Amino acid sequence: MSLTTPVPSTIAHRGYKSHAPENTMLAFRLAAEDGEAGAIETDLHLTRDGVVVLSHDADLGRCYGLPGVKLKDRDWKDLRDLRTTQEPHEPMPRLRDLLEWLDGEGRGGMWVMLDIKRHDDAEELVRRTAETIASVPATQRPWSERITPCCWDAKYIRLCLAHLPGFRITHVGHSTAYARALVDQVPGLSVSMLRHALAAPLTGPRFLRDMRARGVPVHAWTVNEEGWMEWCVRKRLAGVITDDPKRFRDVCRRMGDGDGKPEMQVEVQRERVARSVVKGAWFGAEMLLFHILLVLFAGTTWLRHGSPRRRVREELRG
Repeated sequence: MSLTTPVPSTIAHRGYKSHAPENTMLAFRLAAEDGEAGAIETDLHLTRDGVVVLSHDADLGRCYGLPGVKLKDRDWKDLRDLRTTQEPHEPMPRLRDLLEWLDGEGRGGMWVMLDIKRHDDAEELVRRTAETIASVPATQRPWSERITPCCWDAKYIRLCLAHLPGFRITHVGHSTAYARALVDQVPGLSVSMLRHALAAPLTGPRFLRDMRARGVPVHAWTVNEEGWMEWCVRKRLAGVITDDPKRFRDVCRRMGDGDGKPEMQVEVQRERVARSVVKGAWFGAEMLLFHILLVLFAGTTWLRHGSPRRRVREELRG
């Protein structure tokens, strides 16, 4: 798994989401072909009868036109004939379908981030995920080299360590303080952070510097604006999760020598970032809103559960 390359890996968010219905096999195929993605990010949920399916939402309203109907209340036989409301009206895939496709000829270099959602029973979802992975033969490379389970908190990391030993785990979140506490406790962890957290003036640069010094790969989500893409390349992040992988690949080529190696002078890059992302007050307002929400969330969480280090210790103990 290419998690530490000099240029960020291109990770297709829910597949080629800007060109196909999200989290469908069509979106994954287009990401690998037209989008040139080297990796795919997708989301895991559980049906009532224990089938691991790929869906960001816990219900079927936004993508399948059935508001109020929850995945966990339906068996797989009730879901397999559904089609997305977005054309070309694709079916919902299972994790098994994605793995079988990934093991196909010519796709041995691709890897996948499995975002384990927190709407289902945690133990059952992680266990069923591990069982599904074990049931699909990996004829090209071991799945442990191609799959990284993505966990929002230490409870899910503990379960992944138990059910998926040997797999590199990624923490996905928006708090650098919580991510630091996890990195201190879980060897070999990668992190996938909301881009605003990495760009925060006081904490972002220090977090990136410390993670780089410790050899911890850092990914950013969800990056769709070209200015943010350029920022990620300049910061030499491990991966960029984007709805438009082709646009990101084009940005990498434009900034480099055709292979994505950044060689553009820093001042030129800064001018482009200023034109395409910052836009003065807009970028300031975006970051201000993030900080307000972060302070509110962090304060509430601290009052309810204590410091990030305390939470991580307790959650890892179970």
